[in-house]
Amino acid sequence: MVSTKDSNIIVGVASHETNIHNSKTLDTAIAHANANRIKPIQKAVCDRGYVGAKEVLGAEIILPKKPLKRDSRYQRDKKRKLCKRRAAIEPIIGHLKADFRLSRNLLKGQVGDEINVLMAVMAWNLKKWLIATVIFCFCRKLAGFL
Repeated sequence: MVSTKDSNIIVGVASHETNIHNSKTLDTAIAHANANRIKPIQKAVCDRGYVGAKEVLGAEIILPKKPLKRDSRYQRDKKRKLCKRRAAIEPIIGHLKADFRLSRNLLKGQVGDEINVLMAVMAWNLKKWLIATVIFCFCRKLAGFL
C-alpha cells in the first residue's frame, strides 16, 4: 500500500497471489501509485522489511536507521520526522482490516482479492474526502453567520 505523506490518502495498492517478501512488492506498489499520479514518486519511506533496494523506478528508498555522527541536529530531526510519518501507515492497515472488511475476503480467486482490496481503499479515501468536505462546508456556514 502506498499512502501520501501528509493526508494519508491511499494512492496505490497491490495484491499478490503468494506471500512474498516485502522487498519484492515495492516495485509493483510504486508502479501502481505512479500510474495514478501526475508526478512520479521521488522518495519512498519504508520500514526495515524493504532492506536491499536503494532505488526503485526512480524513487529513492529511505529506511529508518541511526543518525550519523556527522549529521547536524537539523538533519537528524529531518530523518526522524520522515520515519515517524512512516509509522502512520500501520494504523491505516488496521482500520482497513477492521472497518472495511479487508480481513475476510468472500470473493473468489486472485481477481476477487484485487477487487476486495480496491474497494476497501476506495471506501477509505471516500470517507476521508467526505469528512473534509463536511468540515469545509461547516466552516463556510460559520463564517457566513459571523
